[in-house]
Amino acid sequence: MIILPETERAQLRKAKRIVIKIGTHMLINKNGGPNTRRIAGFAKSIAALQQAHHEVILVSSGAIGTGLHALGLKRRPTHLPELQMAAAIGQTQLQVVYQKYFARHGIITSQVLLTHDDLKNRVRHLNARNTLQALLAHKILPIINENDVVSVDEIKFGDNDILSSLVASLINADLLILLTTPNGIQENINAKRMQRIPYIPHVSAQTFKLVQAKKNALGTGGMQTKLLAAQNAGRVGAMTVIASGATADIIQKVVHGEDVGTLIGCGSDTHHIKNKRKQWIALFHKPQGHLMINDAAVAALLHERKSLLPIGIISVHGDFTEGTLLEIEDSSGHHLARGLTHYSSDDIKKILGKKTSEIAEILGHKYYDEVIHRNNLVLMHEEEEPL
Repeated sequence: MIILPETERAQLRKAKRIVIKIGTHMLINKNGGPNTRRIAGFAKSIAALQQAHHEVILVSSGAIGTGLHALGLKRRPTHLPELQMAAAIGQTQLQVVYQKYFARHGIITSQVLLTHDDLKNRVRHLNARNTLQALLAHKILPIINENDVVSVDEIKFGDNDILSSLVASLINADLLILLTTPNGIQENINAKRMQRIPYIPHVSAQTFKLVQAKKNALGTGGMQTKLLAAQNAGRVGAMTVIASGATADIIQKVVHGEDVGTLIGCGSDTHHIKNKRKQWIALFHKPQGHLMINDAAVAALLHERKSLLPIGIISVHGDFTEGTLLEIEDSSGHHLARGLTHYSSDDIKKILGKKTSEIAEILGHKYYDEVIHRNNLVLMHEEEEPL
């Protein structure tokens, strides 16, 4: 177990922009309705942060759970239209509860419903960022949830943890707080005892071995998605704290640097993606295929900062069109980079291993020399200059 340096906790006090994600079980009481006592406590804590000149965005789960309670259902349905119906009912009811308790502290709340498609589309991405910036500038609290009424994958996979990390990137947050049931990440001491891990420097493959995905009747996220969220946040320079939302005054305790939950650092500054467009490429798209490249292309990408040419490609996997995000891996299957392709999977299969001078003859046209241009490519670990 890594002992937490005091200086790391002290950094939390300096966080200006904070994204707080609250899980379903923190917002729903044992009867299935909104936990108004706990919501009142969260409102009080967030009001205190605003008064101390922190900027806060709240990412809230609980819409489907609240809707299920209103419908008298005890368990989460498996039929998609019923989930969407519950979300449509619960989102309104939950927002009314938030409005009531934040109003006691003079805070105006706003509702922002997003999907991955909203953040993947460059124009809507920028519009969302501008809207959130304006709300923060006017000291209005944005309350964000996935738009479960129209979203399919988000309902199925429970990505509010991931959404919160994308929001942290979107608005340049310093700190992401994930409030859940466990008090951070636990490790086995023996067959009968678990112990909290207070600090993890950064998320690695070894970190994921500490947790296992679990399902429950209401929520869909687990510690796996929280680690993925922390990994995303770390890539843009934000620290993450995973803590129990049932702990009294947990938000203040986290921001004041108290030893609660698990603090996950953001790694070395040289591994942060600072260019906003490359953040958009790396974090806000879902890969639809991957390319395997040879050793010469690996060296060109990693050491010479070159674009990916067809001659360096060994194989193509997936069915995709131009403009799609692809994973790039070496011949051993190690992920090296992500990038937006200029060519479809069908075209790449025809030109892989060929010189750029042969593209026009093979395809009958050549719009680009590169399959993925350097400006549309992000290495898994690289320093980028900000725009």
